[in-house]
Amino acid sequence: MRSSGSIVDDQGKMNNFAVEPKIYVDEQGDRTGFTPYSELLNGRLAMIGFISLIALEVFTGHGVFGLLSSL
Repeated sequence: MRSSGSIVDDQGKMNNFAVEPKIYVDEQGDRTGFTPYSELLNGRLAMIGFISLIALEVFTGHGVFGLLSSL
């Protein structure tokens, strides 16, 4: 038996949890998570960091750990 969005069982007890919530699509979901833009940005920043580490090694003659240990 249903009455005003809730379910009442045989004993007259109301069960509000039996009603399923309405499903909707979040329109702003493209701003977070694994989107194509975030994956491109992450890849580009990783390439910049890798090239920076190679340039550091070429110009100083030490790697990152060698540079940090000499401080």
